[in-house]
Amino acid sequence: MFTEEIKIPYDRIAVLIGQRGATKNFLEGKLGVKIKVSSSTGEVNLQSDDSLKLFIARQVVSAIARGFNPEVAVMLLDDQNSFELINIKDFSKGNITVSRGRLIGTEGRARKYIEQLTDTYIIIYGKTVGIIGHTKNVFIARKAIENLLRGSKHGNVYAMLEKNRRKNSA
Repeated sequence: MFTEEIKIPYDRIAVLIGQRGATKNFLEGKLGVKIKVSSSTGEVNLQSDDSLKLFIARQVVSAIARGFNPEVAVMLLDDQNSFELINIKDFSKGNITVSRGRLIGTEGRARKYIEQLTDTYIIIYGKTVGIIGHTKNVFIARKAIENLLRGSKHGNVYAMLEKNRRKNSA
C-alpha cells in the first residue's frame, strides 16, 4: 500500500471534495485511490496499491489545490497531458505583484493569449503559476511564462509563440 500526504489551501478543500463529495468520489472511482480530506487542517491523504495511479491522483489534487477547476484537472488522467507548477519567486527579478501583473496582463489578456497560442490552461494562484495541457504545449507555455517573469517584452514572447504555432501547424 502506497500513501502520499498533501497539504492544500483551506479555500480549495470544498472544491476538491465537490458538491456532495462528487469530485472526491469520481477520483476515487476512476483511479482506485482512497482520498481522505481533513477539513480543519487541509491535509489530504492518498492511498493506493498502484504507485502510478497514486502519482496521477497527487497531480490532480495538486492542480485543484493550485486553483484549477476539477474539470480541467481531470485532464491529467490522460497520459498525453501534464501539469507544471512554476514558483514566481524563482524567476521574478523584483516584486511578485508586478510579476503577477505582467503574466495576467490588462484584463487578463496576456494569460488568455498564451493559453490560446499554446492550447493550455493557465492559473495564477498566490505565488505560483499552474499549467495544464498536452505535454509539448505545456513545455512551450512554461518557456513563455518564464521569459515574461525574467522581463522579456510581451511582444517578443508572443512572436515566439506565434512562430512556434505556425511551425507546428504546417
